[in-house]
Formats: sequence, structure tokens, C-alpha cells
Amino acid sequence: MSKRSPKLTFGILAILLGVGGFIALLIFQNVLPPYISWLLVWSVVTFALYGYDKMEAKLGGGRVPEIVLHGAALAGGFLGGWLGMFVFNHKRRKPVFWAVLSVAIVLHGVIFYMLFVAK
Repeated sequence: MSKRSPKLTFGILAILLGVGGFIALLIFQNVLPPYISWLLVWSVVTFALYGYDKMEAKLGGGRVPEIVLHGAALAGGFLGGWLGMFVFNHKRRKPVFWAVLSVAIVLHGVIFYMLFVAK
């Protein structure tokens, strides 16, 4: 029996939660613009992934691969990533996490500007 890759498992889980949550928000609410809903959902997913990873780090269990945490932040969950770093005191000493979250802020700042300001 082959063991499934944690990158694949957590990557698929993150995508399903992010896209599923986004679709649910689009269906059940029409107050927020879709892009804001996207950022909100991915921030919740990213925050949850940071929390789960911290818990597993303490328990010695199956960790969330760093590439999945970075992908979730870049997909729009940078706010959840920043919150996760400080609420769970997790990944704060790793410069790559600071860099990826900073790049995600710039990336989504540009997208926000293009969608809402530069009309």
C-alpha cells in the first residue's frame, strides 16, 4: 500500500476548503464583492492550516508542508497567515514565511487596486 504525499493531501484539502468556501459565500451571501469573499475564505483556511500545523508540531504528528502554507497565503490567505504566525507563535523565525507573506500582500494589493481603484 502506498502512502499518500502530505503535499498532495494537504494541497487538495486546502484547495477544496478555499474554493468550496468561496462558492458557499457566493451562493449564500451577496453583500461582499467576490474578490473580498475570496480573500476572506483563504484567510480563514490559511489561519486554520497554521493552527493545525502548530498543534501537530507540538504533538509530533503529520505536519502541513511549508509549500502548502505558502500556496494558501499566495492564493489570498496572507491575512490568515500573518494572524497564524502571531496567534500561534508559529513560523515567526523563518524569513521565507515573512517574505512569502509580504509578496502576497503586494500581489493582492495590486489586484485590489486593479479591481477597485483603477476603474
